Amino acid sequence: MTTTLHSITYLKETRAHLRRNMTEAELVLWEVLKGKKLCGRKFRRQHSIGYYIADFYCPSEKMVIELDGQHHYTPEGIEKDLERDKHLELMNIKVLRFENAEVLNNLTAVLKAIKAHFKT
Repeated sequence: MTTTLHSITYLKETRAHLRRNMTEAELVLWEVLKGKKLCGRKFRRQHSIGYYIADFYCPSEKMVIELDGQHHYTPEGIEKDLERDKHLELMNIKVLRFENAEVLNNLTAVLKAIKAHFKT
């Protein structure tokens, strides 16, 4: 029996909605990630892995990039993010988190941090 882990069908509409309604920080980062612009790595936006939808996913690096707004810094948001990160890390997927403000105010540092986690 084969289990689908990526792009689960029932999440398709949600992924499409999220792509159409990206935050300003997501749009800024996507401009740099799309089309293999960052060190030739392919990134996908609003990609589902299991029951989670990652803001950005790089398959070759097994890396998720999450951009966090204010709701991530509530007690409930922190707990959900920890649970999600643990789940993804069990699948050997590295999770990098950045605040939206980091992307908007210091994109160079964010890109440097992402590249520092590339395998080669």
